[in-house]
Formats: sequence, C-alpha cells, structure tokens
Amino acid sequence: MNKDRILQLIISRLSHDLAVLLNAARTAHEASTHEENIPDNKYETLALEASYVAQGQANRAQEIRVALETYKKLELQQFDRDSLIRMTALVTLEASDGSARKVFIGPLEGGLKIADGPDEVLVITHQSPLGRDLIGRSVGDLVESGAGPGFREYEIAAVS
Repeated sequence: MNKDRILQLIISRLSHDLAVLLNAARTAHEASTHEENIPDNKYETLALEASYVAQGQANRAQEIRVALETYKKLELQQFDRDSLIRMTALVTLEASDGSARKVFIGPLEGGLKIADGPDEVLVITHQSPLGRDLIGRSVGDLVESGAGPGFREYEIAAVS
C-alpha cells in the first residue's frame, strides 16, 4: 500500500465518520427537543441527557471536519533509505520475532487504523510516544513501544 492510497483511505474514512456523526448529532438534537421528552418534573432528564449527547457529537464532528480538511491539504513527503523520519513518513517496524507493523505519521487522528485488503496501517501523530521516538530516526535504528507486558522493541526496517 503506497502513501497516496493511504491518504485517500484516510480522507474517505474521515468523510464517512463525519457523515455518520452529523446524522447521529441531528437525531440526538431532535430527541432533546421532541415534545414527548419535555420533563414533567425536575427528575426527568431525558431531554437534558439527549442535548449533552448532541453537543458531544457536534464537538467531535467539528474535530473530524478539521482533520478532514487538514488531510485534504496534506503534502506527502518523499523518503529514501537515508532520510530522517518526519511527518507523512510510512514506517515499517520489525520486531525480533519477525512480526512487522506499518505506521503512518500524520498531523491528526492518531489511532486510526486503515486497512486495504490484508494490509493495515496505523495512523500515529508526532505527539504520540511512538511518534516522538520515530521522529529524527532512520532505517536500522531501534525504537521501543508500549509498557509492561505490551513492551516491544522494533527495528525501523523501511521508510517511504
């Protein structure tokens, strides 16, 4: 999976998530203002709870809208074997047991998993612990990920 494809999949996923969230926020807003939810006493809080849900969904929708616009304007950088890792790098990490994972360093929406067939790429940001460890490194360097039983050491196998 190349970076252009990854970027298109991120934009597609964010567009879909935004549409779903906006629809959910509309539904919650309608529930909060529906005449059947008007409280009869101070202990009936259904309308109030629905308004909190609607506000939370609207806030998240705004975050996704910002991320979507950011990714639409994102310029992918080119890397070679000797390049130092920075924003828009697609990094292949290999563990000592031979397992590998790919991460894409993006500006926002860390934790987003992008799948294209059997390939999966995890979007991370430069503010994440792994992102901070990768920035400025190059192929052949070792990085650590996780803590406790989830701790793993990876070698940077490729950067593109």
